[in-house]
Amino acid sequence: MKAETDGQVSDAVKGNWVDTLAPEWTRGYLRLSRADRPIGTWLLFIPCVWAVLLAAAATGWRLWDVWIIVGCAAGAFLMRGAGCTWNDITDREFDAKVARTASRPLPSGQVTLRGAYAWMIIQSLLAFCILLTYSDATVFVGLASLIFVAIYPFAKRFTWWPQVFLGLAFNWGALLAWTAHTGSLGWPAVGLYLAGIAWTLFYDTIYAHQDTEDDALIGVKSTARLFAEDTPRYLRIFLVAAVTLMGMAIITALIDGSPLALIIALGGPWAMGWHLTWQLRQLDMDDPEKCMVLFRSNRDAGLLAALFLAVAVIL
Repeated sequence: MKAETDGQVSDAVKGNWVDTLAPEWTRGYLRLSRADRPIGTWLLFIPCVWAVLLAAAATGWRLWDVWIIVGCAAGAFLMRGAGCTWNDITDREFDAKVARTASRPLPSGQVTLRGAYAWMIIQSLLAFCILLTYSDATVFVGLASLIFVAIYPFAKRFTWWPQVFLGLAFNWGALLAWTAHTGSLGWPAVGLYLAGIAWTLFYDTIYAHQDTEDDALIGVKSTARLFAEDTPRYLRIFLVAAVTLMGMAIITALIDGSPLALIIALGGPWAMGWHLTWQLRQLDMDDPEKCMVLFRSNRDAGLLAALFLAVAVIL
């Protein structure tokens, strides 16, 4: 196998910067952080962007918001890396038994267990330094997310719904970024958070269909295994929930402001919903490559919503 000779991970983006440009001694650690698979960073970062833009549309754009976005981008990269490192530490024995994950740095021997723990701590500390630049309330919200980050890798062992725990962790940025802008939590942020969880259930169920056979053999649970042939029906439910909850969050935030800004902002969940509908029509649960392509396309789905919110900020 190619991964055995040059260390490339099987589901990495071909020709990515880690495999082609990064110094060789860093590649195992960067692969451990999924830097060669950037979609996870996007999916962690996008809810932050939603929240900043919606808060700015409601209360006004400030120069400080630029740092919120930049800090969230850096924090998403670092905390996604730390979270993935933690996930691979806890899953190293499972990963060795699954064809798609056997080439990851720990089961393939590119990184030692001690090195992985050290790398996780380094990434977490750097992310914490960024978090300290925000208000005390934001720091508290950010630290609270570690509960779900710690639990998620074990969720597949005790529940058929590990995607819920992923959603709880991955969309926390909506709460954090809203608090960073406004100084406190608010119902619109909660609405965006819940919309993001429904979205995560949608895209990560598609992702999990790549591994249903291997997961069944090793006893790992997932919504993909739970739903099986009924997956499209559940995905439609998650789609409607994501669009509805995001729409409610936008209405709650902007109802007393410009009607035009409200209408434009509501175009975000509308456009995102159509993208998710397209994914659902393209879905072939028995085609792992198609599942991966659709999963990665959720970057564009989330950015569509962000685009409409950005226009609403200007109005």
